[in-house]
Amino acid sequence: MSDVLSLASVPVANVLASIPSPSVSYLQLGPFRVHFYALCILAGMAVCLWLGSRRWKAAGGTPERVFDVAMWAIPAGIIGARAYHVLITDPGSYFGPNVADPWAFLKIWEGGIGIMGAVSVGALGAWYGCRRYGMNFPAFADAVAPGILLAQAFGRWGNWFNQELFGKPTTLPWGLEISASSGNFPTQYPAGTLFHPTFLYESLWNLLGVALLLWLGRKGVLKLGQTLWLYVFYYGVGRLFIEMFLRIDTSEMLWGVRIHVWTALLLVLLGAAGFVVAGRRAAAKAAAGIEPAPAEFAPKPAADESVEGAEEKASEKASEKASEKAEPAEDSDSSESSTKGS
Repeated sequence: MSDVLSLASVPVANVLASIPSPSVSYLQLGPFRVHFYALCILAGMAVCLWLGSRRWKAAGGTPERVFDVAMWAIPAGIIGARAYHVLITDPGSYFGPNVADPWAFLKIWEGGIGIMGAVSVGALGAWYGCRRYGMNFPAFADAVAPGILLAQAFGRWGNWFNQELFGKPTTLPWGLEISASSGNFPTQYPAGTLFHPTFLYESLWNLLGVALLLWLGRKGVLKLGQTLWLYVFYYGVGRLFIEMFLRIDTSEMLWGVRIHVWTALLLVLLGAAGFVVAGRRAAAKAAAGIEPAPAEFAPKPAADESVEGAEEKASEKASEKASEKAEPAEDSDSSESSTKGS
């Protein structure tokens, strides 16, 4: 009892002296190595699909269609995530005369993805999927936007397991411990230095954004397309702050500024512009008396319908029309004969 009382009297700052980093980043299952980073991303995908399907159903769509579109969006997102890292974040490690392995850019299992590339290229895959299945893309994007932000909140914890992408040194009680043997510890700082846990900051920021988008959606204040662009704007603001003031990892520079600062700023500008344009379009349609498009359009005829079946249906329709025309003709003949007989 005395131990509990003595612990309760200790200031919180002394209890939470730092955030330790995991000592392992993967599970070895026989010949297979399962990285916790990958598990975090998979968990993010799962919650995104769960929340997105619920919101799509509430919008009047078929929830299973979210999984159909995901079959196009997820592979596109993976390609975009890798391309962003290889071409924008760290091209020097994959191209040039000093690169030992010219095929290293394909080895995504060794790490290196960019969320901004995943979302932008993944959106193209989702757009194609919506066209393929007759779905309203702006309505679909609005439905899944909070889920994407929730997925990003889960995925950021993969950086914690990898001991990567942390911020500047800090003396705050929630400073992040980075092992000197991890290969990511900045050698310019003494051993034992604590760093800002930017993975935690971004995860909490994203969770707050999910709550904000869901709350505004329940209030009914967002027009068609505005949920998507508000997500883009909100995420860009958080990422811009972290990139400008906290992150210290190696990055390509443009005009003396980290490349991620420019891309985050672009997200902010695009999000703000898209939000305004979507609002004006919705207002113009409302003024013109145009009803919003449904979540899903009328289903198209099955592509695998047989030619014989189509011919049979055509002949049936033709015979029906012929019989309809023949009936009044018979009535006319009978009336004429009765008149002549009288």
